[in-house]
Amino acid sequence: MKIKTNSNITLITCLLFFTAFSCKNKSVFSDFKYADKPMAFVCEGANSKLLNEALYSFEDDIINHYKKGNQNYRLEQAYSQIIRNSVFGRLKLEDIVSKHTVKVFEALKNEANLWDANNSKSYLNYNSTAVNCISNNIQDKALKDTFDALITTNSMSPKLFGAPLTTKYRNVLNDKNLAMYVALDLYYAKMFNINFSKVNLEKPEQKVDFNQVPPMPETDPHAGHNH
Repeated sequence: MKIKTNSNITLITCLLFFTAFSCKNKSVFSDFKYADKPMAFVCEGANSKLLNEALYSFEDDIINHYKKGNQNYRLEQAYSQIIRNSVFGRLKLEDIVSKHTVKVFEALKNEANLWDANNSKSYLNYNSTAVNCISNNIQDKALKDTFDALITTNSMSPKLFGAPLTTKYRNVLNDKNLAMYVALDLYYAKMFNINFSKVNLEKPEQKVDFNQVPPMPETDPHAGHNH
């Protein structure tokens, strides 16, 4: 009888331990740095609040990195550089990512169906709820058609969609669905290959003007044609 009682106590102790451990691993992200910013990306069924935090933190990172003391540097210029560097394999995440963005990334990793470990082209799950929202709401028709076609034919990759995106990088300022794609596929998805314990995350911060919007998005008269 004593042995049985001890066994029960041991079992209860183990259950309490695993419950506490599980709760700790699934803790809800609460360190919102950009909670006062407007919701730029809204997607029913996805964690829109966390995704918005990810987007703003990403934009903060890239302008802080590429600005390099140039007070006239604009957010769309940072987008142009991050898109090209990511698409053409020149992205040095270790030099760009901030400590806060790493925290956001750790939370993003726990989001259901956002990632696909079996995707050889990108860790992003192109059939996820967030990507479906992006696909449904891209404003530029040519980019939307290309995006949808690549998804439908299972041909989507950062390089294939990144090519037309490099000529329309200014669109991201007016179209935050497009900006969300850039943040997820060309930035956060690439963090899975980085060991952040070996990265110096102490970088000086600069204020970002998220309200910079050009009068009209850039259009490419040659889009959709081969030259």
